[in-house]
Amino acid sequence: MKLVRYGNPGKEKPGLIDANGQLRDLSSVVPDIGAAQLGDAALAKIRKIKTDKLPLVRGKPRYGCPVANVGKFIAIGLNYADHAAESNMPIPAEPVVFTKANSCIQGPNDPVMLPKGSVKTDWEVELGVVIGARARYVSQKDALNYVAGFCVINDVSERAWQLEHGLTWDKGKGFDTFGPIGPWLVTRDEIANVQKLGMWLDVNGQRMQTGNTKTMIFNVAKLVAYVSQLNTLMPGDVITTGTPPGVGMGMKPPVFLKKGDVITLGIDGLGEQRQEVLPFKL
Repeated sequence: MKLVRYGNPGKEKPGLIDANGQLRDLSSVVPDIGAAQLGDAALAKIRKIKTDKLPLVRGKPRYGCPVANVGKFIAIGLNYADHAAESNMPIPAEPVVFTKANSCIQGPNDPVMLPKGSVKTDWEVELGVVIGARARYVSQKDALNYVAGFCVINDVSERAWQLEHGLTWDKGKGFDTFGPIGPWLVTRDEIANVQKLGMWLDVNGQRMQTGNTKTMIFNVAKLVAYVSQLNTLMPGDVITTGTPPGVGMGMKPPVFLKKGDVITLGIDGLGEQRQEVLPFKL
């Protein structure tokens, strides 16, 4: 299934994308797409619904983050060897884990706002993993059973704050609008092999990133198992799993986002995003 949340910010309704690519309203079935709807049993009930009986949603409504009230927003750094190389950093022996502020989460096509004074805001197309069941010290063999599904994430990053203001990356990762998620949550049964998904990102129509999840250093199962040792993963938590090469920081000379730029990105089977870059405003 492709599950969505659509409507104005803070007033999103649950929906799904049917086999013909049409948006159907799920409000009569579930109150939202959140923690209570992400477990296997809850998803199975939604899956049994006759989709053609659900109301069609007309027009082109805004999509919000496909998961309501995300619990933890956990990120993995340097998870592609060629991205580590372009960042002039060693290939990690263990996953690099940091967090993105929940307040940075937004819809997939909402504008990205440059932080005040920023001249080093960068892009990163990433595979997002949505947790569907409580996971604590799970094995790598069983890890995917705790996953509800997958989505596209743009891990927008301010490199000066990430790398030039002390030791913690979090400072450059959690600015408002730095976490576009969606357009939809694709349940794990729809993805035959999550480690064989093509990824891409363009800026102003120019291809910047081309990659594939098969080149991850630590695959999705390893990441879920690893993070579940550090903290208990709960339904509605999101893990964003790292980016392939082609970020602005790695170019010679570096290229960063500016007012008026348009970012488009996508992952095979998971949909596409589009964001216009706007200047800072309160």
